[in-house]
Amino acid sequence: MGRSRLLLAGAAAACLGLASPAAAQAPLRCAVDGTFAPHAMPKLGGGIEGFNVDLFNEVAKRMGRPLQMDSASFSGLIPAMNAGRYDFLCAPTTATAERAQNMLFTEGYIYTAFQFGIRRGSAPIKDLEELRGKTISVNKGSAYDTWAQANAARYGFTVQAYDTNTDAVQAVIAGRAYGNLAGNTVVRYAATRTPQFVPDLVLRDTRAHWAAPFPLQSKELRDEVDRVLECMKKDGTIAQLSEKWFGVKPEADDAENTPFPGRGVPGLAGYDATPHEKGC
Repeated sequence: MGRSRLLLAGAAAACLGLASPAAAQAPLRCAVDGTFAPHAMPKLGGGIEGFNVDLFNEVAKRMGRPLQMDSASFSGLIPAMNAGRYDFLCAPTTATAERAQNMLFTEGYIYTAFQFGIRRGSAPIKDLEELRGKTISVNKGSAYDTWAQANAARYGFTVQAYDTNTDAVQAVIAGRAYGNLAGNTVVRYAATRTPQFVPDLVLRDTRAHWAAPFPLQSKELRDEVDRVLECMKKDGTIAQLSEKWFGVKPEADDAENTPFPGRGVPGLAGYDATPHEKGC
C-alpha cells in the first residue's frame, strides 16, 4: 500500500511538472478593431494584418506567450475587456483622463492627433467654425466620437457614428458626411487607398498617447507589457514597424523612439512613477 501511494504521488508530481510549462504558456487574450487600417485590417487569405497586429505579436513573442487576437467593433472592446473576455486590448486606444479612471494604460507606443479627412474637391476646413451646418462621421465608441459628441453643439455640426471607420470614410465619399474625424495615421493611410479622400485639418491640441489598456486589477501584466514596449523602442523595432505601415520615419522625439519614465502614461491615473531598470 505504501508503495502504491508513492507511485501515485510520483505520478501526480509528474503531471504537475508537465502542466507547469503549459500553464506558463497560457495565451494572452486581446482584441482589435479589424477594420481600423492600417493598425488592423483584413488580409487576403484570411486573418488580419497591420501595425498593431505586428506590434503585439512581437510583444507576446518576447514575453514567451502565444497571443490570441480577436477582431470586433471598437465600441464593444472596452466593455468586453472589463468583463474579463480579454487580458488587454491590442487596438490603438487613446489614453485619456476619463478612461484612466477605469483602466490601466501602458506608456504610449505612438502619438496620435485628431485629423479630418474630406472628399477631394471639397473646400478645406480652415478652422472648427467652418463645420457649422455640416455633418461629421466618426467610428462609434472611439475618442473621436466622444470629442465630436461633446463639441457638436458648440460648433454647430451633426455627428454620424459608424461601426467601422471604413464606413465613416465611405460616408464622406458618398456625400453623406462632409468630413471624417479620426487619428492622423488612419486618415493618412485611408487617403493612400482612396483617391477621392484627402487629409485635412489637424487638431494640434489633441496630441495624445496611443497605449494598450488593461483592467485595473492587472497592474503586474501592464507593467510587463510596458517593459517590453520600452525594449522595442530602445532597439528600434517600433520605429521600424511605424515606418513600414505609415510610410514615414518617426522623429527622434516621437513616442516610437521615446521610453517614458515610470510605468503608464505620465500625468494620468494609474501611472506608477517608481524608477525602474530599462534592462532588456
